[in-house]
Amino acid sequence: MNIYINGTGCVSPLETAVEGRLPSAAPLYDNIRLKAAEPDYKQWIDIKMIRRMSRVIKMGVAAAQLSLREAGIQKPEGIITGTAYGCLDDTGVFLTKMINQQEEMLTPTAFIQSTHNTVAGQIALLLECHAYNNTFVHKGFSFEHTLIDSIMQLREGKISNILAGAMDELTNHSFNILSRFNLFKHTAAGEGAACFVLSTEKGPNAVAKLKGVSVLYKPGSYEEVAADIVGFLAAYNCSQEDIDLVITGRNGDPAGDAWYEHVENNVFPSLPVARFKHLCGEYPTASAFGTWMAGRIIASQEVTPAVLFKGNAPSAIKKVLLYNHHDASHHSMILLSIC
Repeated sequence: MNIYINGTGCVSPLETAVEGRLPSAAPLYDNIRLKAAEPDYKQWIDIKMIRRMSRVIKMGVAAAQLSLREAGIQKPEGIITGTAYGCLDDTGVFLTKMINQQEEMLTPTAFIQSTHNTVAGQIALLLECHAYNNTFVHKGFSFEHTLIDSIMQLREGKISNILAGAMDELTNHSFNILSRFNLFKHTAAGEGAACFVLSTEKGPNAVAKLKGVSVLYKPGSYEEVAADIVGFLAAYNCSQEDIDLVITGRNGDPAGDAWYEHVENNVFPSLPVARFKHLCGEYPTASAFGTWMAGRIIASQEVTPAVLFKGNAPSAIKKVLLYNHHDASHHSMILLSIC
């Protein structure tokens, strides 16, 4: 069964929500915290509701609406999202009030809106979608498990399309806390939301095919990752030579990038390599942005200098492998192909 990506939407530190394409040159950021370039939400959300929504909810709704519009669908037959942190802004508001007011006279609104499934629920309310609705909170695997569940739902044959996506935000509190662990010593912190309309039928604006997804938790060695990637490709009747472009989650951290270096040199020694985290920053569901980027590359058949890391851009791009890891413990592979 073929699964098509019929629509995509992305809110990121780039102007992806407005332009919907990759930049020709990498932007020059002046700090290590990359904030999302948020669009005008009034085109999708009533102005009275915008004031009550946190940033991550608005980003998720915008990404969902962009993907549905591109796919030409008003209401999906299911909604699945992934997030590692949930609605951190509302969580911070509730905890701050709890401390300042000594746990007395607390309003429940911020607590209710701080739950991880708030984004998926809000999208469903706006679309009046009463179908299957699920949220995965699996750290660096949150987006990958969203895709896996979406594939399972579509292969059951009960539905023909589904809205899948992932989103995470970075707040002042979370940035300060994570910075204490030196997580952003060599890389930039990021945030964003990306959504995809997946379907068993090819739409008029289909971007790519989603061939497969695989995850590997805490591998013991570089060789284990390399062997897992080879096995993953073989499971989909694909070899290393069939891949036209490899996209990795390089973020500038020497220890983390060593995993990518081994795969590039030993599994795909002659293939061009692209990267994406210098555009969106590092966060647990950054692979959603990487998947959006991979889809755009396949659809446009162009690898811009902004994302090409090594090698020469291929003249034809039929299969793209996205290899990413978060904190060297959550490793994932996502395989896309041309429609």
